[in-house]
Amino acid sequence: MKYLSSYFTYVTVIALFFSFQPSSADSHENFVRCLYNYPHITNTISNVVYTQTNSSYSSLLDHTIENHRFSNSSSKPLVIVTPLDVSQIQATIICSQRHGLQIRTRSGGHDYEGLSYVAGVPFVLLDLSNLRQIAVDEENRTAWVQSGATLGELYYRISQKSKTLGFPAGVCATVGIGGHFSGGGYGLMMRKYGIAADNVIDAHIIDVNGNLLDRQAMGEDLFWAIRGGGGASFGVIVAWKVNLVPVPSTVTVFDVSRTLEENATEIIQKWQVVANKLDERIMIRVDIARVNSRQHGKVTIKARFVSLFLGGVEELIPLMQNSLPELGLDRKDCKETSWIGSAVFFNAVLIGTSGNEPPEVMLNRTQLHLWKYKGKSDYVTQPIPVEGLQGLWRLLYEAKVENAQLQFAPYGGRMYEISESEIPFSHRSQYIFHIHYWVTWQEEGDGIAQRHMNFIRREYKYMEPYVSNSPRAAYINYRDLDIGVNNNGYTSYTQASIWGLKYFNNNFKRLAKVKTKVDPKNFFRNEQSIPILSMEEY
Repeated sequence: MKYLSSYFTYVTVIALFFSFQPSSADSHENFVRCLYNYPHITNTISNVVYTQTNSSYSSLLDHTIENHRFSNSSSKPLVIVTPLDVSQIQATIICSQRHGLQIRTRSGGHDYEGLSYVAGVPFVLLDLSNLRQIAVDEENRTAWVQSGATLGELYYRISQKSKTLGFPAGVCATVGIGGHFSGGGYGLMMRKYGIAADNVIDAHIIDVNGNLLDRQAMGEDLFWAIRGGGGASFGVIVAWKVNLVPVPSTVTVFDVSRTLEENATEIIQKWQVVANKLDERIMIRVDIARVNSRQHGKVTIKARFVSLFLGGVEELIPLMQNSLPELGLDRKDCKETSWIGSAVFFNAVLIGTSGNEPPEVMLNRTQLHLWKYKGKSDYVTQPIPVEGLQGLWRLLYEAKVENAQLQFAPYGGRMYEISESEIPFSHRSQYIFHIHYWVTWQEEGDGIAQRHMNFIRREYKYMEPYVSNSPRAAYINYRDLDIGVNNNGYTSYTQASIWGLKYFNNNFKRLAKVKTKVDPKNFFRNEQSIPILSMEEY
């Protein structure tokens, strides 16, 4: 892998060359001039720098904005840098500090609140989409993957090397590696192998001083923090080394729908009791939405039971008959495929394609939808009673929104075996399943956006009695500014605890200690970044 052989050098910034006193009078022109004069640049940096007057600026900014709620934001970067190597990232970090600009780092652009490419202060966008090399070591069952690669690219490259290796991460092929891994990304193999961050064994990060560090050099505290604590608070993570996991040559998938008229409520009730106790090789996610039922000629609620089983259909059917007979799963509902075939299948479930595309579809980084959306999350410790579900159905019936969905993702298996303090991702044995709320729209207008935002907030409030409390847990990769916002990253630890404890529970204080050690001036910050500690708080 060229990246590893050519750029794994430690570059310490020469203190005499740069002063770290930002000046508000400095402009982005001075920042760009600083980049051009930076020592040790290995490629011509002018080829990867885009100011707002550049003809390619807008298309570059928009090309990986997945949430079009922010596509017309006035808070745009003064400069976009699309680095080709480590030296260009180092220059961007140092010059940003010298000239009083923040950095926002973007990998795949799926940030729910747009924090990787929107800021209310003068900032530079560091877009990592050029850094997408992947090196799969089949013999040692490992891979190095750069942060600008997507999940689809990683899955495809693994499949080209082996039919019996995979990686436990998310289902959306266009999600960027950097944000997914550092935020504790999960997928349909988490009950067998945990989340993506559980399988990270090394990383390369560029710190606030411009040093490129591997696991040994960064130390175990920082290595702990970036696996689920959100990488953007600590530096720029350039690449990850992961353990690949064994998968059968044949796996089984299904996507079975049931409406309320087909006893969906009763099936979900039983699912809540058994889903986290099933054989760890199977995960059954439930996607819930309001639909127009052709069969019954009216609006109803539909639950889609979407599942991956790491084995053949002949083994799956009796397992389901014993554990969830209410679903009535039949062999004809199931599809046997390869592991990469299952990745294609689940990506298709998400974006609405057939699922019969060739594996090369996983390499497509093009946006298929112009969605605007708002997301929220919850964790459940006890099954939601029937009356709670029925009230939720009424909310969905009454919602005056284009599209509102919920996903229930079960825990159990490997997720219960890993300590909540092993990595910052703390959501483990105390929960039976996770809820993802999602509302999307395409219409224009502030009133339309507000109506959709109001609905999901009302839905979230309704669910309060049925989910975790003290704290009401939330998932950092479904970032939600409703639960607390830093004042441009300067909020105290105590104030940040409002949202920090929801995301990280007992791990939040340790994250703040790591932050204080590695970035004591809080350069890497956003509206929900890890805060630094005062002497009293430490």
